[in-house]
Amino acid sequence: MKKRNIEVVVISDVHLGTYGSHAKELYNYLSSIKPKILILNGDIIDGWQFRKSYFPKSHLKVIQKIISFATKGTKVYYVTGNHDEILRKFSEMFMGNFSLVDKLVLELDGKKAWIFHGDVFDASVQHSKWIAKLGGLGYDYLILLNRFINWMLAKVGKEPYSLSKRIKASVKKAVKHISDFETTATDLAIEKKYDYVICGHIHEPKITNVTNKQGATLYLNSGDWVENLTALEYRKKRWKLHYYQQNKIETNDDDLFEMENLISNIAHLEQVNVKVSLNSLKK
Repeated sequence: MKKRNIEVVVISDVHLGTYGSHAKELYNYLSSIKPKILILNGDIIDGWQFRKSYFPKSHLKVIQKIISFATKGTKVYYVTGNHDEILRKFSEMFMGNFSLVDKLVLELDGKKAWIFHGDVFDASVQHSKWIAKLGGLGYDYLILLNRFINWMLAKVGKEPYSLSKRIKASVKKAVKHISDFETTATDLAIEKKYDYVICGHIHEPKITNVTNKQGATLYLNSGDWVENLTALEYRKKRWKLHYYQQNKIETNDDDLFEMENLISNIAHLEQVNVKVSLNSLKK
């Protein structure tokens, strides 16, 4: 298979080690490209939900692929996020073509790109981490349930449906959170005279020009590999969002195993609730 030559590729929010991660699709995408620079913009490995009992071969293959890029001459920058914040203890580590950093500034054809994950702007992560972690677990199960629903819809010839996007669109606080995030990032980028500001974190792929009284910048968000399956690509002085072909995504043995885990967890929670109710009655 002929690989596409790309100057810069940015991916984020892969969440390896969780049920919702589309690791196989990401591996296929990485196998189709030959980047000069690969930027992993946070939440690549999910340290918040990491469990020894679940880390499939497909997830490990993504890590192996990333390592192979570095050994073959691609400059790989791992920018830490909140779900892989444990790596921040080792920030500013440089080994050959691999760099571990908390933020990054790159010069691309005479323009400056400011790259960071974006959790620094999230109050729930900074001040109520346990709530954010609980929400992350719920999100993982929601995505897995959604995958099963879409599998059922595909069987009857219906279009896929996104539960999380529906929830985000219907909850005003979620909409405002995304808007505030983008405004804060772009305002700071303009103030610091950066031509591009590149984030992840909110799982909302986007490229948009932003202007205020102080100037202008191009805001880019690489999206995620849980729902949107997107990457940012820079080539010939232009940025574009690459969407992995959703119609190639099928339910496989890993998905069925994940569904069994989900059903098992729900059943366990039901048993706990019944025991609590019986104890309450005895009192």
